Amino acid sequence: MERILTCIECPRGCTLTVNVNGSDVSVAGNFCPKGETYGKNEVVCPKRIITGTVRAGKDGEILIPVKTDKSVNKSIMFDVMAKIHSAKVLKSVKIGDIIIENVDGDGANVVSAAPVCLGE
Repeated sequence: MERILTCIECPRGCTLTVNVNGSDVSVAGNFCPKGETYGKNEVVCPKRIITGTVRAGKDGEILIPVKTDKSVNKSIMFDVMAKIHSAKVLKSVKIGDIIIENVDGDGANVVSAAPVCLGE
């Protein structure tokens, strides 16, 4: 099986040709080693950084931008988004503060992408 992908690991956007033959996966067209890793992972187990917003404050009137601190399996992306959507923050946060720990069961945390002062 052959797949043509555009690498998203850097701004260069290399066009990758990924060939899968049983358990053997080969990648061509990559300019750097990141492209080879991306191509192999994308056909075997695709992963993504998830971004979103979490409500903050007593009434949830403030939205805090958040993201996962590492890639999560694309197959559970909507489960992760549901957890982010249901979360609420009641204290001030700094960039990088953990909002939801181990959101995917594999060690990825949801962290704040902006500071928010709730005036506690």
